[in-house]
Amino acid sequence: LHDPVARHVALTPFTPQERLIAGQLAAHLEDTGYLQVNLFDLARRLNVRQADVERVIGILQQFDPPGIFARTLSECLEIQLRQQDRFDPAMAALVANLEMLARGDFQGLKQRCGVDEEDLLDMRNEIRALDPKPGDRFQSGTPETIVPDVWVMPSSEGGWRVELDPATLPKVLINHTYVAEISQLTKQNPEGKAFLDHCQETGNWLISSLKQRAKTILKVANEIVRQQDAFFTHGAAHLRPLCLKNVADEIGMHQSTVSRVASNRYMLTPRGVFELKYFFAAPIASCEGGDAHSAKAVRHRIKAIIAEESLDKVHSDEDIVAQLKETGIDVARRTVTKYREAMNIPSSIRRRRDKRLSAAAIKRSD
Repeated sequence: LHDPVARHVALTPFTPQERLIAGQLAAHLEDTGYLQVNLFDLARRLNVRQADVERVIGILQQFDPPGIFARTLSECLEIQLRQQDRFDPAMAALVANLEMLARGDFQGLKQRCGVDEEDLLDMRNEIRALDPKPGDRFQSGTPETIVPDVWVMPSSEGGWRVELDPATLPKVLINHTYVAEISQLTKQNPEGKAFLDHCQETGNWLISSLKQRAKTILKVANEIVRQQDAFFTHGAAHLRPLCLKNVADEIGMHQSTVSRVASNRYMLTPRGVFELKYFFAAPIASCEGGDAHSAKAVRHRIKAIIAEESLDKVHSDEDIVAQLKETGIDVARRTVTKYREAMNIPSSIRRRRDKRLSAAAIKRSD
């Protein structure tokens, strides 16, 4: 657990003080993923404010797996529910009364949460689906934190600076001192000399190949950044359609080469870490012959429309289709439904019911 967390801390843009605090907090992380430390004592030892420690904990709690760096079971569940956008007032009341859930006091919970039996059972099932010990994932062989191969940073001259992370590149070196020693020993041995020459040629070829691969990765990454500049500047809603052939043609490489480079390689950007193939997005037609839109940008727009809903106005998939057309995106209702379900967003009927329950719970709490 501690190694991937340490790498994640290293990749996070902390201030020097925050990095010091984060390192100390990571050292107090239990194997289960829970944080066990006296914040007052830690703040005094580091000569910082307790509020500074709390702020860094908030950042660390955004790490994967969800729920890590929680201090209690309730906080662990709350973090996971918030990341799923399911921590409404009714769910907050349930998480605050886990002891009632443990002893099966459903009658009391219905009153506390302001929901009926059916909704309470749904909420209980959601709680059961969460991970009470997120750190255990690392004990069972869960993949470690991704280490990006490419870094993208704003350039002081404008635009973007793209660099390879040298730590992710394999290194091959030839020990020339050892080669000289073996050369002396094989002077009178034609077979030995031929074998040594072959080994040197193989080593030089491997070094050259690795350098060429690094140049190829950098070329592909630079072209992705150039073509997806709007994404890096404005966000996911501006991700444009892009296919492997577009990039391959621009940099003079074969499409299969670009495909190999884009698979299982990651890019660290100011907007997060993305696999290179994330930036290759299928096109969706535009109304009235305008520029096409990427499928990812359309999904982002659907999510934004739903996020703006109120109790009085919950959009059906047909409504969303109409709103997308107003912004020049021509998409079928079944496509909206497919994208919505892929993002685990419930139907308009379920969303309307959830909003009513939340409003009722807030009213009762007042």
